[in-house]
Amino acid sequence: MMKIKGKTALITGGSKGIGLGIAEALLKEGVNVAITSRSLSQAEETAAKLNAKFDQAKAIGLKADARNFKEQLEAVQQTLKQFSQLDYVIANAGLGHFAPISELTEEQWKETIDTNLSGVFYSAKASIDALSETKGYFISISSLAGCNFFAGGAAYNASKFGVTGFTQAMMLDVRDKGIKVSTIMPGSVSTHFNGNNPNVNEEQEAWKIQIEDLGEIVVNLFKMHPRTLPSKIEVRPAQTKK
Repeated sequence: MMKIKGKTALITGGSKGIGLGIAEALLKEGVNVAITSRSLSQAEETAAKLNAKFDQAKAIGLKADARNFKEQLEAVQQTLKQFSQLDYVIANAGLGHFAPISELTEEQWKETIDTNLSGVFYSAKASIDALSETKGYFISISSLAGCNFFAGGAAYNASKFGVTGFTQAMMLDVRDKGIKVSTIMPGSVSTHFNGNNPNVNEEQEAWKIQIEDLGEIVVNLFKMHPRTLPSKIEVRPAQTKK
């Protein structure tokens, strides 16, 4: 089992939802965490709350729009400046617009693809040199929608099919450099995604995957013996909604 205490992780979109769940799980294990958000104040506020909750490691908040390569590159540089190394990158930032093609707007299509797909490429491109130095680990958060299409999901399906394919190709590109690459493909997760509010009725959310479950998966991947690589992980609720 690999020791991860003292390592450093960068999580895009880490101020809430899945990214926040991963940040909490890593901090609990003694991993320093940099989280990004489009809003600097939101990132810094979340980091402050994490630091008040966990004292095993440190969290910092950074501004970076997943759609902007220069901002992602700057986030990597700020992480290195603060912690001197970068061991893990979790490309988590994402959004969804859902509508039939006849109603889906050009702007909605572009925002979905630019954030969910191009954003993952920018995360990888910005961090590849730093991860090469530490023989680190890159994880993308795709979705079961990245292998199962559905009506009204054209933009989201396209972005997540792309993320799954991109990440698997990247895995083949960089494994000889000692970098491990995986994509995690969750089904229904209890987050604020697409207007959901998990705080309204916790009983109605209980059947879904919880953010701490995904955090546990990430921790286990990082701890796994380096001879083994689960390159694509599908995760779904054990039972359907009743």
